[in-house]
Amino acid sequence: TSDNLSDVCCKMSSPGPVGAHSDEDVICSLVQKSQEARNQAYCPYSNFRVGAAVLASDGAVFTGCNVENASYPAGLCAERTAISKAVSEGYTSFKAIAIASDLKDQFIFPCGVCRQFMREFGLEWNVYPTKSDGSYRQMTLKELLPHSFGPDDLSARYNH
Repeated sequence: TSDNLSDVCCKMSSPGPVGAHSDEDVICSLVQKSQEARNQAYCPYSNFRVGAAVLASDGAVFTGCNVENASYPAGLCAERTAISKAVSEGYTSFKAIAIASDLKDQFIFPCGVCRQFMREFGLEWNVYPTKSDGSYRQMTLKELLPHSFGPDDLSARYNH
């Protein structure tokens, strides 16, 4: 589980050679984009900024931030905003998502609604909860949402 993982910190100022993209470079770029998206958050009620960057299977990246509303349930989380932007552009296959906030001493994890929203698009993609300093943990959605309900469950047939 993630409790046994050590924190990893991105070195944002040292990109590799042009054209050379290690897995760590891709992850750190995703983390950085989630932090940039966080800066666009519209959160006049909670002042709790969140950003997300989702990596599609072909390498395209979509970002989103939380957007609050005076009618609280109408607000959107950063993760759902980023994924919805991707889906609106025809993307439904994802490799990873990074989530950023201003939390300094703990990682930001997706809420339950976002975990279920992410589940719609599979279980075997990576989730990178981060701290404000760019440190992150790597988990799979399956680890964050065990025993989940998804599209395949709707097609299951049971004998009654």
